[in-house]
Amino acid sequence: MGLTKQYLRYAASAVFGVIGSPRANITYVTLRGGERGRYIAVAACEHVFIWDVRKGEKVLILQGQKHEVSFLCPSPDGVHVAVGYEDGVVRIFNLLNGESNVSFNGHKSGVTVMSYDALGARLVTGSKDTDVIVWDIINECGLYRLRGHKDLITQALFLKDKNLLVTSSKDSFVKWWDLDTQHCFKTMVGHRSEVWGMVLLNQENRLLTGSADSELRAWDICYLEEGKTAGEPRLKKGKTLLEQNDGDQNDEAEEEAALEERILSCKKAGSILREARDRVVSLTADPKARIFACHGNDAVLEVFTVLSQEEVQRKMIKKLKKAKKKAAKAQEDAGEQTAEPVVERTLKDEIIRLTNIKASAKIRWVDVLAGAGGELKVALLLQNNTVETYSLKTSDKNPTANKTARLTLGGHRTDVRTLAFSSDNLAVLSASGDTVKVWNRSTLQVIRTMACEYALCSLFVPGDRQIILGTKSGKLQIFELASGSLLETVDAHSGAVWSLCLAPDQRGIISGSADKTVKFWEFELIKDQGTDQKRLTVTHARTLQLEEDVLCVKLSPDHRLLAVSLLDCTVKIFYTDTLKFFLSLYGHKLPVLCLDITHDSTIIATGSADRNVKIWGLDFGDCHRSLFAHDDSVMFLQFVPKTHLFFTAGKDKKIKQWDADKFEHIQTLEGHHREVWCLAISPNGDHLVSTSHDKSLRLWERTREPIILEEERELEREAEFEESMAKGSVPVVPGETEGEAAPAGKKTIETVKAAERIMEALELYKEEARKLEEHKYFCEKAGKELPPPKPNPILVAFGNVTPSRYVLDVIKKVRSSELEVSLLVLPFPYVPELLRLFNSYIQQGLEVELVCRCLFFLLKIHFGQITSNQMLVSVIDELKTNTLSKVCQIRDVLGFNSAALQFLQQEIESKEDVTFFADATGQLEEKKRRRRKRERAVLTIA
Repeated sequence: MGLTKQYLRYAASAVFGVIGSPRANITYVTLRGGERGRYIAVAACEHVFIWDVRKGEKVLILQGQKHEVSFLCPSPDGVHVAVGYEDGVVRIFNLLNGESNVSFNGHKSGVTVMSYDALGARLVTGSKDTDVIVWDIINECGLYRLRGHKDLITQALFLKDKNLLVTSSKDSFVKWWDLDTQHCFKTMVGHRSEVWGMVLLNQENRLLTGSADSELRAWDICYLEEGKTAGEPRLKKGKTLLEQNDGDQNDEAEEEAALEERILSCKKAGSILREARDRVVSLTADPKARIFACHGNDAVLEVFTVLSQEEVQRKMIKKLKKAKKKAAKAQEDAGEQTAEPVVERTLKDEIIRLTNIKASAKIRWVDVLAGAGGELKVALLLQNNTVETYSLKTSDKNPTANKTARLTLGGHRTDVRTLAFSSDNLAVLSASGDTVKVWNRSTLQVIRTMACEYALCSLFVPGDRQIILGTKSGKLQIFELASGSLLETVDAHSGAVWSLCLAPDQRGIISGSADKTVKFWEFELIKDQGTDQKRLTVTHARTLQLEEDVLCVKLSPDHRLLAVSLLDCTVKIFYTDTLKFFLSLYGHKLPVLCLDITHDSTIIATGSADRNVKIWGLDFGDCHRSLFAHDDSVMFLQFVPKTHLFFTAGKDKKIKQWDADKFEHIQTLEGHHREVWCLAISPNGDHLVSTSHDKSLRLWERTREPIILEEERELEREAEFEESMAKGSVPVVPGETEGEAAPAGKKTIETVKAAERIMEALELYKEEARKLEEHKYFCEKAGKELPPPKPNPILVAFGNVTPSRYVLDVIKKVRSSELEVSLLVLPFPYVPELLRLFNSYIQQGLEVELVCRCLFFLLKIHFGQITSNQMLVSVIDELKTNTLSKVCQIRDVLGFNSAALQFLQQEIESKEDVTFFADATGQLEEKKRRRRKRERAVLTIA
C-alpha cells in the first residue's frame, strides 16, 4: 500500500537570540591556551554558550538535549565543565572539543547547585528534591546520596583538607556532613529564614551565610584536633545521692554536645550589613576567597574584601595607638591615672566593603575572578538577557569599577512579540518592547538593530527594503533597512494595533486595533522635505467601524473577503470592496487570538484562548471541525504557503502542525521552555521561526524525511510508556532501612534496559551451554566427534566471541553510573549463574575491578538468599580465595608501577637540575663573551 499523503518532518535547526538564560548561573571558564577571565559560560535554554567577552563572539556551544540548563560548575583544572539540568541529570563536558561522555542521573528534579572538591575528583550536587549526591568523577559513578534537608539545596561546599561537606538549604538550616561515615554531625540553626548563599573564608576557618534579610552572618569554625578527648567519655566525679538524680539529665545533654563538637565547633562571629534590604539572590567568592560579592533583587552588586592576618594586625596596632593617644589626652585633662586602653577585634576590622557596582538592569547571577596585580574581574548575568563584565583594581584606595564589555547585540532585552519573513526567505524580522532586529537566516547574525516603540505586529513591505511595525500606542512605524533609520511614525489608531495584513495586490496594508476600527492604508512615494529624496509612506484610504475591539485581521488571497476577529469571541467576515457584512463565525468560548486563510481562499482556521482551533469553510461559514489543539491559549496560527497544512503555537510551550483537510495532528515541535508567542513561516515553506517567553528564537527546517502518522503515534505511546517505567519505585533491598545516606543512582529507562540486556545475555549463555552439553552427549553416544553446533548469530556478529565473554562485554557496556541500579533491577534467579561466571572471569584475570564491584554489590543486596542457598556455598568459597589472590596481585602490580614512576620522576628531576645548571653556565659564558666583544669594540674606537 502506497502512502496516501506524504507529510515532511520539520526538525530543529538552531537556537538564537538568547545571550544568557537567567535560570542558570554565569561562570568564568578557560579555553585551551586562552587567558583567564576572557571566556564566560552561560546557559542558553538547553545549551551552554561560551562567549569571548573581548570580541563579543560565541566561541563554543555545548549541545543540550531537551531540558533546560539549571547550573554550571567548571572543574578546578579548567578542562571540564559540569552542567546540571532541570530533569536532575548532570553532564560533564570537555571544553577542548565540546563533547560530553560522562552523565550522572540521580536527582528527581532540577539541579540547583554543584561544586567540585579541590582535586576535581569528586562532584557534589544539590537539587530541588532536597537530596545532596556526591559523585566520583574518575570512576564515573555515584558514591552516595545524603538526605536530611527539607527544602531545595542552595549551596554545597567541600572542605579542602578535611573530608567534610557543608550544605545550606531553603529550610533555613546549614548542615555539616562527615563524608567518611556519611552522616550529618552538625546542624546550624541560627537563621530565621531561608539560607540563600554561603562562602568559606580565611582558609576555611570562617563561614559566611546570606539569607532573606540584609545581614550576612559570619561563623567562626574551630576544628578540634584528633588528640583532644572531646568525644571520649569523661571521668565522672563522685556524687552524693542527691546530686546524682539532678545531674542525670545534664549529663545526657553534655554527652550529646560533646559528640557534636567532636569534629568542629561553630560560633557566631558577628554580621555585616548589606545596603540592600531584600534577600541575597547570589553570594560568591573568588577561588582564593580574598574577595566576595553579593546582590539582591536589584541592580547593585556589593563587593567586599577579606583582609589577611598581617593586614588585620597592622590595623589593630594603629587602632591601639589611637586609643592610647586618646587615653593619654584624657589623663592630662582629668589629671588622674586611667586604665590601659583595650581594643577589641571585630568583624568590621577583617571584612571591608570595597565598592558597589551599578549594573544597567536587575542582576541575576555573578562570578568574580581575581587576576594578577590586584585586578578583579566581575561578570554579571542580568535579568534582561544581557551579560556585563567589569574590572576594578583592589589595591586602589577607592576602587571604581570600569565596564569592560556588554553583550547585547545577539538578543532582545524583552520578549519578542512579532516575527516576519522577507519575500526571498533570507531575512527574519523580530521586534520586542524596545528594539526591532533583522537577522540573516542562514548565518543567524544580526544585520540591523533599530530602536522602536512596543511592537505588537510587523511585516516587510514588498521589495524587502522597508518594514512596518504596529505598536501598543496605536502608531505605525516605517523603517528603512538600508540605513537602519525610522522614516515615519503614523498616528494610525487610538488603541493598540494588534494586527497588520498585507493586501494581496501588494499595494497597501490593513490594520486592526483595540479602538474598534479596521483601517485600510495605501503605499505611496512622497518627496522628503529635508533631503528631496523619495521615500515610502502610507496614506489612509478607508475605515471599517466595529462594535468590539479588533484582535486579528486577514484579507483572503483572492481579495474578496476580509476576516476580523473581535473581543466578543466571534469572527466577522466582510466583503472587501463594499465592506458589507457577509458571515459571522461563532462557537469559540473565548476571544479568537489568531486566524489565517488558505492560499485558495476556501478555508479559514481560527485559534482561540479557549485552547481550540476551529476549521471553517469560507463559502457558507460552516464549521468543518473543532480540534482541541493545546493545553493553554492558542497564540498564533499560520498556513504553510500553497498547502492546507497549518502550524499553531500555544502557551503550553508547544508548536503543532495540522492538516486542515483531514483534521489530523501531524507533528509536535518541542523545544521552547516557556509560552510560545509567535511564529513565522518562510514564503517557500522550508523554514519556520518561533519566539517564546524564554527569550529564544528557534529556527526549524523542513527535511526530506516523510512522516507516517501511525508510526508517530506509536513513538508517542512508547515515550509515554518509558516515562511511566522510569517513574516506578526502585526495588527495596531487604534488611536495609531508610537512613541519612542512600545509593546515588535512580531507576531510569536506561537502567531498566541495561538490566534487560544483561538478562538476555545470560539467557543466550545458558542456551549455548545447553547446546554444548547436548553436543557432548551425542558425541559420546556416537563414539566419534560430530560437527559442533552453529553458534548464535549475535556471537558471530561480535567476532565469534565465547558466550561467557559476551556476557562480560554486555556488563562492560553498562554506564558506570548506572551499573548498581541495573543490578538492583536484575531478578534473583539470574544471580547464581552470574556469580559462577564472575568466578571464571576472576580466575582468568578479566576486568577484575569491574567484576569485584558487581560481585560485592550483588552480595550486599542478595545476602540473605545467597547465604541460605546450599548450591552457592562452594561458588562463594571459590570466589573468596580467587578474589583475594587476584586483588592482592593487582595491588602489588600497582605498588610496583607507582614506585617505578616515582623513581623515574626523581631521575628526570635530577637530570633537569643538571641541565638547568648547565644551561645557566652556558648563558653566563655567552654574556661574558658579549661583554668582552663590546669592550674590544670600545677600545678599538678609542
